[in-house]
Amino acid sequence: MEFSRRAHAVTPFYAMEYGRRAAELEAAGTHVVKLNIGEPDFGAPPAFLSEIRRISDGRPMPYTSALGTPQLREAIAGFSTDRLGAPIDPRRVIVTTGASAALLLACAALIDPGDEVLVADPSYPCNRRFAESFGAQVRLLPTGPNRRFQLDAQTAAAAWTDRTRGVMTASPANPTGTSLPYEQLLALSSAVADRGGWRIIDEIYLGLADDAPDGSPPKSIAADDPGAIVVNSFSKYFGMTGWRLGWMVIPEQMIPVAEKLAQNYYICPPTPAQVAALTCFTPETIAVAQERRAVLRRRRELVLDGLAQIPSLRVPVAPDGAFYIYLDVSGTGMSATEFCDQALARAHVAMTPGKDFGDADAERYVRLSYATGEQELQTGLERLGQFLA
Repeated sequence: MEFSRRAHAVTPFYAMEYGRRAAELEAAGTHVVKLNIGEPDFGAPPAFLSEIRRISDGRPMPYTSALGTPQLREAIAGFSTDRLGAPIDPRRVIVTTGASAALLLACAALIDPGDEVLVADPSYPCNRRFAESFGAQVRLLPTGPNRRFQLDAQTAAAAWTDRTRGVMTASPANPTGTSLPYEQLLALSSAVADRGGWRIIDEIYLGLADDAPDGSPPKSIAADDPGAIVVNSFSKYFGMTGWRLGWMVIPEQMIPVAEKLAQNYYICPPTPAQVAALTCFTPETIAVAQERRAVLRRRRELVLDGLAQIPSLRVPVAPDGAFYIYLDVSGTGMSATEFCDQALARAHVAMTPGKDFGDADAERYVRLSYATGEQELQTGLERLGQFLA
């Protein structure tokens, strides 16, 4: 069987590869602390699960509109207004099969073969894979600790060429857990808009971001840039990874395009998940999500304190959102890949090397996810300390 050039060009997703190795060790009877996967351990909110049980009574679950049910689109618009500081028309909300489907639709709508797309290095690898699948030439722009590992307006403007069509960015970001301050994010979006470019802004971790210095909650770029494509999800803030439900906020002129593409690519988002997801926007479930957000902050402090006791590991930029820490492991004398291999084999701690997320200094950095419980985190830190001693 002959496979496409696209299939051959895609590299492994190393976070999953180390997960596979960890599963093999556990199958052989070895306990592994899994800090490689960005998946909250809380599970879906109780009210959502209760509603899933209630509607699992044999009633019909037919296809919905490709754009999602009107009720859920209205509820998401209300959440954007109340929690993210961005009043939006529910018509601009597109419910998708996870944030991945939102990125798929956006790339399909915006990218022609040969278009140049600017992406931060490091960044979540699947985002650029979507762009490349539609023929984009993705340029990875090194960022580094001095820019909080974030793509900013000056970097994008300096890199812009006649072939550049748009920018994909995330704040807070995976793998670094760092955000671009809101005014700088708005400046980036404006710089791209001034050049006639589109901008896909991934806010999947926005609900888990720290409050602003003035105490105000995280704010969506949709508040000030109606031309941006803003991607979000139920997976992280609400802990609903396997239920595959996301959304995006799009410019009004893009609605019919997104609808046609969704109809053809996946028909509609999962109907039971859409029905039950209405419970996510009740005061009860928002309170649960906010408490989980606080738990993740405590875990972050635990891990940062623990890493500070291991001299050969350094955190160049403290995260302010998501549930990741980007570690500089150069002090160990090992490359990131060697470090992850040895940490898994000898300390039984799984993490993800920087080569998953880009090219710049990729063998210097390792992503650690603190989405697991405090006892597991403590065990992992102790094992790493003993391993590196």
